[in-house]
Amino acid sequence: MNAVEPLLDARGIVAGYLPGIDILQGCDLTVGDGELVGVIGPNGAGKSTLVKALFGLIPVRQGTVRLRGDDVTGLPAHELVRRGIGYVPQLRNVFPRLTVQDNLRMGVYLSQGRFAQRFDVLVELFPRLAELRGARAGSLSGGERQMLAMARALMPDPSVLLLDEPSAGLAPILQDQVFSWIERVNGAGVSIAMVEQNARRCLQICHRGYVLDQGRNAYTAPGHELLHDPKVIELYLGALARAE
Repeated sequence: MNAVEPLLDARGIVAGYLPGIDILQGCDLTVGDGELVGVIGPNGAGKSTLVKALFGLIPVRQGTVRLRGDDVTGLPAHELVRRGIGYVPQLRNVFPRLTVQDNLRMGVYLSQGRFAQRFDVLVELFPRLAELRGARAGSLSGGERQMLAMARALMPDPSVLLLDEPSAGLAPILQDQVFSWIERVNGAGVSIAMVEQNARRCLQICHRGYVLDQGRNAYTAPGHELLHDPKVIELYLGALARAE
């Protein structure tokens, strides 16, 4: 593999939920080894559609998705997991009637023999998992559920993790905890691409950011540059970011 080739490379992605209606109009996204990449934009821009298309949950009508140079466009989700892509959906991301341990077991259903070793690794990242091991997922707080969802996606030891609105619906203090976990996971060597409504916080922690608007790439630059770009502030970040 070429040394400069991205880990995940999506080019010209056209996708949508209904025939003839394309939400994504030719999006690009690249994630390098060890990178934390954020995707922001207004509601309806196509952020969640992009990660769902990358993970094979909606059809890619045009464009290509490559993982370490291999074309994985259109492969089913279970095959993408086997190849090293993890995904955490925004909604319904845990099995509420199962225990925390059984939720995590679902993360390695393709290789159950790895459970003990992977559980030990993830307890290092999320010590609270050990305390909650026997609790039903439905009894967890919103932040704990997000932690469990990320941990389950990390059980197969993916090389890249796709996160769909990880802070959605959480109180600000819990959002800060989730972003801290995301940085911790990335610091452990997992590349991450996340779409996020909390644009300001997303850009503060990501290495590179993309701004989507109407299904297209509007801007891309290092996160700290987008955070202080006057055009991005005016159009996408709003009064809160202008006050910083």
